[in-house]
Amino acid sequence: MRCPFCAFDDTQVKDSRPTEDNTSIRRRRQCSSCGARFTTFERIQLREVTIVKSGDRRETFERRKLEQSIALACRKRDISQERIDRLISGIQRQVETTGDSEVPSSKLGEMVMDGLRQLDSVAYIRFASVYRDFSEARDFEEFASSVTEVAEAGKQDD
Repeated sequence: MRCPFCAFDDTQVKDSRPTEDNTSIRRRRQCSSCGARFTTFERIQLREVTIVKSGDRRETFERRKLEQSIALACRKRDISQERIDRLISGIQRQVETTGDSEVPSSKLGEMVMDGLRQLDSVAYIRFASVYRDFSEARDFEEFASSVTEVAEAGKQDD
């Protein structure tokens, strides 16, 4: 593994352990040249998956992009990083185990919407506003009222 500080090609693993959700291995490394320490994460990739976007554009599924989208929706919300990581890992696992090498972006978007709906209503509405391309304040109002109605119905069932 190349050192991110000095670009030296030889680093040593000092410690390895599974992450809390057991979806990756966390490794502490030290550069043999400059002595800097850094952390890497090793994840299982079951298969290469291509996301089919509108207009039949295709791009390789990248966990990093999923992380960025969800992090943006969850920004400044009281949601632990562990819960966010579990959501991301769960969606990635769903994408990789569909059995298909190509997944429509709409299906990926719905997976994210389902996960965020259960995680945090504000993050859910934020993501939906971009995913569903809200163009007016009325779009937010209508969507937020439907989220509120569903949440209230869920409380009555308890």
